[in-house]
Amino acid sequence: MTTDFQATKDKFHLPAGMIYLDGNSLGPLPKAAAARVNQTVANEWGDMLITSWNKAGWMAQPTALADRVGALIGAEPGHTVLGDTLSIKVYQALAAAIDLTPMRKVILSDTGNFPTDLYMAEGLIKSLDRGHQLKTVAPDDIIDALDDTVGVLMLTQVDYRTGRMHDMQALTKAAHAKGIITIWDLAHSAGAIPVNLQGCNADFAIGCTYKYLNGGPGAPAFIYVAPKHINSTQPALSGWLGHAAPFAFDMTYAPGTGIERMRVGTPPVLQMAALDAAMDVWDAVDMQDVRDQCFAFSEILISEITTRCPDLQLASPRDGALRGSQVSFSHPEGYAIVQALIAQGVVGDFRAPNIIRFGITPLYLTQSDITRAADILCDIMANRTWDQPQFKVKSAVT
Repeated sequence: MTTDFQATKDKFHLPAGMIYLDGNSLGPLPKAAAARVNQTVANEWGDMLITSWNKAGWMAQPTALADRVGALIGAEPGHTVLGDTLSIKVYQALAAAIDLTPMRKVILSDTGNFPTDLYMAEGLIKSLDRGHQLKTVAPDDIIDALDDTVGVLMLTQVDYRTGRMHDMQALTKAAHAKGIITIWDLAHSAGAIPVNLQGCNADFAIGCTYKYLNGGPGAPAFIYVAPKHINSTQPALSGWLGHAAPFAFDMTYAPGTGIERMRVGTPPVLQMAALDAAMDVWDAVDMQDVRDQCFAFSEILISEITTRCPDLQLASPRDGALRGSQVSFSHPEGYAIVQALIAQGVVGDFRAPNIIRFGITPLYLTQSDITRAADILCDIMANRTWDQPQFKVKSAVT
């Protein structure tokens, strides 16, 4: 299959004149999403009311829709479920992984991991109070840190700041050789790069659907559990909908069958309706085409900016094979530079302390968008347009 990226671009609502380079933080609105949500509100919630849990398939959505996500990350059918937030899914995966290695007390991660993953680990360690320790090392030092004290290796495949990408297959293999369970956070991977959980023999994976998958703000997170673990995994968050028979209303918990046990609370029906519409876009998309086009666009952006904007330092790996679908630069005034860009219709974002991020995807970007964005950025740098008071006022969300 060869992907027609003009056709995918036509499926998104993008404001006229805007170059949107922030899909790695929040994907744009699929045109079909509003109608799909309206249908769910008016025809299902409105007309069918509570019978929609059965008639409209609301109860089955978390696994049925999750398999569509699973197809993009190389998951076996029936081993991914949607619901809750990414923080909740991190907690679930980590608690389950710890139980699979009860004699080992070290949870290993790296200094490039997204902070919430580390926060959830810290909170779980405190609540368990069983002597566990969170250890973080530099990304390049992961292999050397794998030893028989480590029970769980928890990594984000693509660094949220720099776009640096871990070798999932090699690190999973190295961890397994030491008896270590792996958890992969795919927040910046799903819909951005080809992922093969099954081929990599990953144990657990989690991720969100509002970035490259374009599911909208608050879109549900996902969790994957490998077949070899699914029936031995004990849910730390034993919610009603993860019960083997929720409507039997038993007074004691019994885990559901397979991936159903990783459900917790009520499915976010309206958000899943939006995500369902977003997933339609992927039906005619080949992930390798996405990767190839992203690489080409990223190379253009890096070449233009490193040649013409000497004050900006490339923060992403120069080797595209080591980089996800984002390009980052550093500058002491990174926040003001991003605000000046946004004022001229180029939307990227800033990550403390000094990172300017650009998410690259061919689903709705073109080569001319990339070159135009580079022109505007270089003009801002050359004329110090960013050095104005209004661009230095920090907003709550950066």
